[in-house]
Parts: sequence; structure tokens; C-alpha cells
Amino acid sequence: MSESTKAKGTQAIDDDAAALAALGYKQELHRGMSGFSNFAVSFSIISILAGCITSYAIALNSGGPSAITIGWPLVGVFVLMVALAMAEVCSKYPTAGGLYFWAGRLAKRNKRQWAWGVGWFNFLGEVAVTAAIDFGAATTMMAFANLVWGIEPTKASTFGLFVVLIVVHGLLNTFGVNIVSLLSNVSAWWHIVGVLVIVGALWIMPTQHQDVGWTFTHWYNGTGWSFGPYVFLMGLLMAQYTYTGYDASAHVAEETKNASVAAPKGIVMSVVISIIGGWILLFSITAAIQDGSDKGIAGLLGSETGLPPAQIFLDALNNPTMAKFLLFIVCGAQFFCGMASVTANSRMSYAFSRDNAIPGSRLWAKVNKRTGTPTNSIWLCVVLSIILTTPALFNTTAYLAVTSVAVIGLYIAYVTPVFLRRLDKGFTPGPWHLGKWSAIVGWIAVVWVIFIIILFVLPPVNPITIDTFNYAPIAVAVVAILSIVLWYAYGKRDFMASSAEAEHLTMAPDKLLEE
Repeated sequence: MSESTKAKGTQAIDDDAAALAALGYKQELHRGMSGFSNFAVSFSIISILAGCITSYAIALNSGGPSAITIGWPLVGVFVLMVALAMAEVCSKYPTAGGLYFWAGRLAKRNKRQWAWGVGWFNFLGEVAVTAAIDFGAATTMMAFANLVWGIEPTKASTFGLFVVLIVVHGLLNTFGVNIVSLLSNVSAWWHIVGVLVIVGALWIMPTQHQDVGWTFTHWYNGTGWSFGPYVFLMGLLMAQYTYTGYDASAHVAEETKNASVAAPKGIVMSVVISIIGGWILLFSITAAIQDGSDKGIAGLLGSETGLPPAQIFLDALNNPTMAKFLLFIVCGAQFFCGMASVTANSRMSYAFSRDNAIPGSRLWAKVNKRTGTPTNSIWLCVVLSIILTTPALFNTTAYLAVTSVAVIGLYIAYVTPVFLRRLDKGFTPGPWHLGKWSAIVGWIAVVWVIFIIILFVLPPVNPITIDTFNYAPIAVAVVAILSIVLWYAYGKRDFMASSAEAEHLTMAPDKLLEE
């Protein structure tokens, strides 16, 4: 590298540090991520190879092939609106705090309260997402172990593997942003090449495929509900579950070069590539279903693998070794997805702590001088994820109830600053913006999130029993109540108002949310 190139790189980092200082924060994290690495973190958390595979049964049971093939791009278009609207705000405020800081800056009144509420939904939502990703990875890996070595999965063994996985992810994040950046790049290529390998195998090796008409129009309803449109809407949840986590590009903004442009691009491109790659993957898997009758689809849903796509691999390829290899690719993707989720979660909790939001903030806001990473915050997220997943040892329904807050909580956090930005007529965009399209994109994003939150709290199957009941509203209510209680017990006095964490700041804490 020439001296002039080095100088330009240093100047860019200095400019980023100056921009961050103008927002009120000192540059403490190591700024070593490229734009591609920033994109890769969000793309890895969305993880089409993880989400599409593990959530496939949701849409297969609620509408069948038509809900899968039509639902994915339909949801993708609206999620892209959310991503575009978020990206525009991110360009103006590229901080690790992301959503809660944006909400605080954009609110006209009660700035700290807005930031506090969004921050707690974002923080606990990310803990829940991290827990769900790594527990899902452990579940898939146990299914793989069962296929390859005949190991019988149990609740205890799955939980044990989950703990090992999340501890490994904690260790990898502790080693520094350079290793995280490298593994994020590997993850992005793993997903892209993995999709190509799976799609190639599913089109080359099977002796027959379903025709295009069947793949787009065939209907299957295993929900117990008779109203077709309602069933189809429930099927959209597969896509919406998967399209989550792209706020990660914002949370690693303080470690990204040229963050005001690279971070918003990372948010948007992670969704765009996921829409395209995910649809190709889902179409290929669905077209490879060998028995397209209702009985055949019911058989996939009741497969001993516990994973309909895994059964499709076994049936379509007629080659157990190749089917196992494809499942191995999925396991690898889930591993990278979990690692990226710990990265994003820990950066958000670090930022939230430097603003004195989490009990014990001084400890969680410390940055390791050697690695430039928030080591304590990393392990806070690991421990909280383990605690959140513990109910899975005893009751899967209880675990799902707890983790259901992940998607709803995150999307509440996503849309709140977008909504506040629409109310702020004096908003001055950053270098990356939507221009004349900003208003229409923003309002579409707001309406869509309201719509999907309603979907997420409706009962997906009938009859409604203690095992099928949708506990999402209860989980969200618990988070909201916890946030309110903590505000009056702790936040009202200290959040963005105390000088205790001034060592992280370039201005007085009570000035942070002022333009």
C-alpha cells in the first residue's frame, strides 16, 4: 500500500471520528470495517439459508407453495421500504446506538423517553434474536447429527450445543473487529455460494420437478382456519421472520469506514440481495417437491427430520450423502448468522450502556484497549441469551413465547424513528438520502410495520390451545412494562443525563439529543 493510500485511509477514519464527535461520542471502537464487511454483517443476520430453511414450514402449512413463492417477494418489497427509510436516517446519525439515538434526536418532545423506549425494545429484541438464531442453529445441527451419525436429539443435548455455539460466538467477537470483519466476509460468500450449490443440486439431480404453474398457485391449508386470505397472511410470517436484523449495519457504523454512506448502503443491499437470493432458493426447493399432493405436503410437515426442506433434499436428490452435504451448508450459514448477531447485539448494548441505560452501565460500556471491542458487553449479551433460552429445556412453547418478542420488538424499534422522521419537517438528510421519494417510502414503511405487528399477534392455527396460543402480545407487554418500570427506577434520573459516563462523550450528556 502506498503512502498516499495510507494517508487517504487515515484521513477518512479521522473524518468519521470527527462526524461521530459532532454527534456527541468519542471514537473508541476500532474502525476497521469496509463497506462490504458492513453489508456482510446484516446479510449474515438476515441469513436466507437459515431463515428460509428453518421457517419454511410456516408458509408450507399456511398456503403451501403459493404462499412461499408469492409471499417472499411480496413481503420483500415492503421490507425494502422499511430498510430504505431506516437507511436515510442512519446516514444522518451513523452511531452504534442506531435506532434509539435516532428516535431521541428526531422526537420534538420527551426526547429521552422516546430514546429509552426504542432502546429497550431494540436491546431485548436483539438478545431474543441472538438466542433464537443460535438455538435454531443447534436444532439444525442436531438434525444433521441424527442423519449422519444417528445421534438422537434431546432437549438437553440441543440446549448444551446451543450454549457451546453462543460461547464460541462470544469468543470470536472478543478477538477483535478484524476477525469479525473477515468472518463476516466469509459468511457473505458462504451464503451466496451455498445458495448456488443448493439451487444447482436441486435442478440438476432430481428426475422430476413441479411445473411453474403448480409452484405459484398450488394451495395447501393445514392451519385449521377456513378463510383463505387469513391463511395466506399467516404464511407471510415465514418471510417476515427471516427479513430481520438488517439494523446491524447501523450498530457497527462506528467500526465502519465512511460510515454515513457505507452503513445505509449495507442496510439496503443486505435486503435487496436477500430478496433475490431467497426467492431463487425458495422457488428451487418448492419446485423440487416430489409428491405435490396434500398427502405429500402433510408428509413433509410431519417429517422425522423436523425440517421439511431437509426431507425435500432426501426425496428429490435420491442421494443421502448429497442431501447431508446441503444440510451441512445450512448449518454453516446458521453458525455465521449467530456470530454476526452477537456482534450487532453487543455493539448496541455497548452504545446503550455508554448513555447509562442498562444497570451496571459503566462495566458494559468499557472497551478493550487491545482489541478495540466492547468485551464486557459481548459477554453480557451471551449470558442474557442463555438465560432467555433456558425455558427451552422444559417447555418449547414457553421458549417460543419469550423469543416471539424478537421480531415484533425489533420492528417497533425499526419503525419508530422512521415515523418520527416523517413528523420532523426540519430534517436535514445525510449524504445518502431518498430525495423526493423519502415521504412515500417512509409512510409505506410505517403502514407496513403496523400491519405486520397485527399479523404477529393473531393466532396462526386453529383450534387455539395452550400449545398453539400466540403468546407474542404477552411477551411484548412484558417488555413494555419492564421498560416503564426501569425508566422510573433508573432511567429518568441517569439516562443521557448523568455525567457518570462522560468519559465516552464529547459533550454534556444532556446535550446529546439536541441538534
